[in-house]
Amino acid sequence: MTEVKRLNVDNDEMDVEHQSNEFAELFSASLKEQQERPERDKILEGTVVRVDPDTVLVDVGRKSEGFVPINEFRDADGNVSVSVGDKIKVVSSRDGGNKFSKKRADQMAAWETIHEAGGEGAILEGTIIAKTNGGFTVAIGGINAFLPASQVDTRPSGNGDGYIGLAGQFKVISLNQKRGNIVLSRRVLLEEERAESRKSTLEKLAEGEIVSGLIKNLTEYGAFVDLGGVDGLLHVTDISWGRVGKPADVLKPGQEVNVKILKFDREKGKVSVGIKQTQPDPWQDISNRYPEGTRLSGKVVSLMDYGAFVELEPGIEGLVHVSEMSWTKRVRKAADMLNIGDIVDVVVLGIDLQNRKISLGLKQVSDNPWQSISDRYPVGTKLEGQIKNMTDFGMFIGIEEGIDGLVHVSDISWTKRVKHPGDVYSKGELVQAVVLKVDPQNERVSLGIKQLTPDPWSLVPQKYSPGTRLFGKVASTTDFGVFVEIEEGIEGLIHVSELSREKIPSAKDFAAVGDSIEAVVLNVDSRERRISLSVKSLAAATEKAEFESYLGGGQGEATSNLGDLLKSQMDRNR
Repeated sequence: MTEVKRLNVDNDEMDVEHQSNEFAELFSASLKEQQERPERDKILEGTVVRVDPDTVLVDVGRKSEGFVPINEFRDADGNVSVSVGDKIKVVSSRDGGNKFSKKRADQMAAWETIHEAGGEGAILEGTIIAKTNGGFTVAIGGINAFLPASQVDTRPSGNGDGYIGLAGQFKVISLNQKRGNIVLSRRVLLEEERAESRKSTLEKLAEGEIVSGLIKNLTEYGAFVDLGGVDGLLHVTDISWGRVGKPADVLKPGQEVNVKILKFDREKGKVSVGIKQTQPDPWQDISNRYPEGTRLSGKVVSLMDYGAFVELEPGIEGLVHVSEMSWTKRVRKAADMLNIGDIVDVVVLGIDLQNRKISLGLKQVSDNPWQSISDRYPVGTKLEGQIKNMTDFGMFIGIEEGIDGLVHVSDISWTKRVKHPGDVYSKGELVQAVVLKVDPQNERVSLGIKQLTPDPWSLVPQKYSPGTRLFGKVASTTDFGVFVEIEEGIEGLIHVSELSREKIPSAKDFAAVGDSIEAVVLNVDSRERRISLSVKSLAAATEKAEFESYLGGGQGEATSNLGDLLKSQMDRNR
C-alpha cells in the first residue's frame, strides 16, 4: 500500500491519526476500483450476456460489464452475427465508462499477429473484399490492407472483378502502424512459388513425354500451356490433326490439357508442345480407308472462293474444288453451292499423302449429263430455248437445266450482217434453233437459227442468171459503186464502171439511197454471195434493140430478142 504522509496541521495526535486512517481507506478503495476496471488498450475476453437492438452487453469478469455497439457485429448484408453466450474479445472504449469496442480489439489483435509474424515480409492469410482506386482491399483479421493492382497476380487479367472473394496468402511489403497503413503483395508469393515449381519442372521435363498442363493464355498463332512454372508454346497447327481456324475455337484459359513435349531447350527454358501428338495420326492408313472412287458423306467445315473443305472424320478433311461441284453450272464461289454445316455426299478423286491432301468431287455423285447429250440432241434437232446471255460473238440459249448452246453471230441470219446479237434479239427472249454440232468432251453445243430456213442464196443462180433484167432500190452508195437490194437480204453491186458509158468520179453522184434503179445481171457467185449488176450494159442493149426494131419495123420482134441483145452487149463489154 502507498505510504500516507502525516498531515501538517495544528490538531491533536488523535485527530491526525483518525484523518490518516480515513484517507488510507479511501485510497485503498480507489485502487481496488481501478484494478477491477478494464485497462484501456488491453484486450479482454468476455461473454455476451444480452443482445439488444442497439448494443450488446458483455461481461469481462471482475464484476465489470460493458456495452458494444450492435453495428460492430453486423456483416456485409446487415445481419447480426452474435448470440448470448458467445466468447468475444473487446477493449475499453476511448470514451471511457462502460463502453467496449470489439472492432478495435480485432484490429489490435491483428496488429499483434502481424508483428508476431515478423512485420514487413510477414506472410498473412487474408481475403480480397473490394476494389479500390489503383488496387484492392484485403481483410486481414480486423484490419483492411491495400493490395496494389500490379501485385494481385503475375499477369493481372480483366477489370479485376474476378479477384473479389479470393482468399489466400499475402506478403507484407510495407507497414506503418501509426498511420494504420499496410501494403500487401500476392504476386511476390506467386513468383516465388512459380520459381520453385519451374526449377522442379525443368529438372523433370524430357522430349517425347506426355504431361498435364493448364491453358494459360491464347494468341492468334497458338496458346501457352503452364506445365508447372514453365510455359510451353502450343502452335495452332499442333492443336488438332484437323483444321483449327482460331485456338479460341477449341481451347479456353484455365482448361486442363495433356500435351506431348515436342522440343525442349533446357538452357533457355523453352518448350514446344503438341496436343494432337498425344493421339494416333489418322493419316497413317488413309489410302486403305479411302481409296480413289470411294463414295462417302462428310460435313462442310470451311468455305473458300476456290472450294469447300469437307470433314470426313475428326482430323481428316478433303477439298471439293469449284470445278468439281457441278457438271453443268459454272460455279464461281463455293458459297454459291454450299453452306458451312451441310452434310454432303462426295467421291474421293485422289490422295496426296505427302502433303496430307484429299481431292473430293461433288458432281461425281451423279451421272454426267454431257456423256449422253449426243443421244438426246443429235445434229439437226430443232429446239426452243430462252436467251440466257449475250456476247459480241454470239448468244447462249438454254437447252436444259445447266446446259446452254451457243448461236454464233454468223449463224443468226443468212442475209443480214449481224454485228451483235442484241441488234436482233433481247436477253430472256424465247427463240427456236437447230443443233449444228455437239462436243461432249469440251462440253459445247453449237446452235443455228438461220439453218431453220433454206439459204436464199442457193436459189439466186436460178432466179437471177446473167442477162436478167431487174428493178431494185439503192441500199447504199460508196465511191466504188452502188448496192442495190434485189429482194429482202439479197443485194447486188453496180460498180462505178457499170453505171454509165461516161466516166463518173464517184458512184455517190449517180444515185441516192432509196432511189429505184433498173439494171441487168452480169454475174452471180453464190459461194461468195455476190451479184454483179450493170446499168451501162442495160442501156446499150436497149438502144440496140430499139434501133433494130426500127429497121425491122416490128416492135414485138425487138422485144422478144432483148434478152439476146443484152447478153450480146455484155459479151462485147467483156
